[in-house]
Amino acid sequence: MIYLVSGLPITVLAFTLAVTLLALGVGLLPLALLGVPVLVLTLAGCGRFAALERSRAALMLDVDIPAAEYRTPLSSGHWDRARAVLSDRARWRQVVGTVLSLPVTVAGFALATSVWGVGVALLILPAYNVDLPKGRASAFGWDIQGVPLLSGAVVAGAVFLLAAPWATRGCARAQAWLSRALFGRRGPNLAVRVGELERSRSRMVVAADADRRRLERDLHDGAQARLVSLAMELGRARSHLDDDPQAVRALVEQAHEQAKTALAELRSLVRGLHPPVLADRGLDAALSGLAALCPVPVTVSVQMTERPSQTVEAVAYFIVAEALTNVAKHSGAKSAAVTVRSDGKTLRLLVSDDGRGGADPEGTGLAGLADRAQAVDGRLFVRSPSGGPTEVEAELPCG
Repeated sequence: MIYLVSGLPITVLAFTLAVTLLALGVGLLPLALLGVPVLVLTLAGCGRFAALERSRAALMLDVDIPAAEYRTPLSSGHWDRARAVLSDRARWRQVVGTVLSLPVTVAGFALATSVWGVGVALLILPAYNVDLPKGRASAFGWDIQGVPLLSGAVVAGAVFLLAAPWATRGCARAQAWLSRALFGRRGPNLAVRVGELERSRSRMVVAADADRRRLERDLHDGAQARLVSLAMELGRARSHLDDDPQAVRALVEQAHEQAKTALAELRSLVRGLHPPVLADRGLDAALSGLAALCPVPVTVSVQMTERPSQTVEAVAYFIVAEALTNVAKHSGAKSAAVTVRSDGKTLRLLVSDDGRGGADPEGTGLAGLADRAQAVDGRLFVRSPSGGPTEVEAELPCG
């Protein structure tokens, strides 16, 4: 009911301004295009009203309405910006939504208040029926008097009151549906989506090349050097096999240590590519292992109805791993938390810390995490005001 009541004055004001400015802008168009800035102002104002309606729906009805995607101007010039605004279908839908919101809001408010008012009036009718001007109430030409009719009125009032919450909720949902249809994102913008995929692909190619070079460097400087040393130790042992058994024993022991070190380095490289615990025991155990290795105390909370795909699990793991690495290196935090929730359709993970904040979403590390999320059609959000806290949130499809 608060949603309907609060929306009435807002809708009346928005409707009045939108209709007035729209009529003024159209009327001034023949006069050397003086109506263009007025129409641009009208569309911008309707966009503000649409944003307010989306916020009210999220706050009061817990209905998430994605914001509409606007057309990007070709340049920063005033004419290109005005042309982009005036040719944007999403903005004109918001104008239509602003105009239609008034009758929908008034009808919903009137229906909800009528159901509540009639229910209360009928329920307490016996208390004031004799004080009415004619000594009794009447409905549809029938005089309501006597115990049977008054009892029926009380029962009808109770029925109205029982139905009132459903009617109120239905009116609010109808208004929210209108907001979703006209103020929200109607569908994926193909041009915007293609641009995002092109940028994400180029960054992923660069990231993959950097990972390949890192693996080559690690293999060359680490495991490969160990294996070369191992081969040399075994060659020396073979050359002294007959004449110096004690030296052979020492060389074999050294070779054994070299083999164990090389094996550990290879395991470390494999774990960096795809940790075995993630494939064997799932995301909960893998994230708990990350938290245990982090120098900052980390609490982990994982609640999933079903296990997502291996690709999504790997993306979620590396997002958390990189985020915790940033926490340990740059945040100065005393504690951090990892929260993972899944309803079977969407995997939501949040990494937060109590550090100094100020993380740059466009930086190399966080931009790489955004690319990883976009690679599986997910999204990454970074909130890091100066002074903290920092929150890295990702939404990944479970399919």
